[in-house]
Amino acid sequence: MKREKIRGLSPLDQPRSAEELRIRQLRARDMLRGDLDQVGLDKHVEESVLATTLQKLLSWGAANSMFPATFGLACCAIEMMSQVTARYDIARFGAEAFRASPRQADFLILSGRVSIKMAPVIRRIYDQMLEPRWVISMGACSSSGGMFSNYAVVQGADKFMPVDVHVPGCPPRPEALLYGFNKLQRMIQGNPDPGWRQRYNAYGTEEWARGDLAEDAPSAASRSAYDEARALLAEVGPIEVKPEGARH
Repeated sequence: MKREKIRGLSPLDQPRSAEELRIRQLRARDMLRGDLDQVGLDKHVEESVLATTLQKLLSWGAANSMFPATFGLACCAIEMMSQVTARYDIARFGAEAFRASPRQADFLILSGRVSIKMAPVIRRIYDQMLEPRWVISMGACSSSGGMFSNYAVVQGADKFMPVDVHVPGCPPRPEALLYGFNKLQRMIQGNPDPGWRQRYNAYGTEEWARGDLAEDAPSAASRSAYDEARALLAEVGPIEVKPEGARH
């Protein structure tokens, strides 16, 4: 394992030299006096003025001042707790204040399997949270049921509540949860990371065979690809699956 300081990988520009700070102070003084020429005024405005919209400012503030709910479900909660330790320090991103009441929280981490009996309780906690609110499904169990493919565990928390980010793993390491939280921050600020369909130009590969609703109807390309796959399977015939350890 190789350890590297984050500061070394991403060096900061601050603090700058005392001479540069003095030059900026004198430029600001000349601007107030009206003695700054057009070139110097343009340079001062470029260095000192930041233009944005109110919505972007509100989104930036919301993304960097989130209040997670003190809520854990199973073993993933141990990884979630380590986010506030000195090693990971989620306080760098403004989300270290875990709230004991959902009425003071706007961020929920589903850290573990969700049982059928627990689903209405989680939904009630979610409904009591502040608006706008966000949810991270942490681990394979809360995202898809994980190893618990049975009647007692919900096969995906997005079946009964909206989920913004899914973090895979069983359990995911704290670094994975922190990475998912950073992706959620970018989503809140209106600059989400592109999904794999957008990165690999994989539009048209969505799962569509779920019912007879209009929005679930297959496109012509999807239907054609499905028919071709069925015809190829018919030509090949049934595939024999040999037991593990059998000789070929």
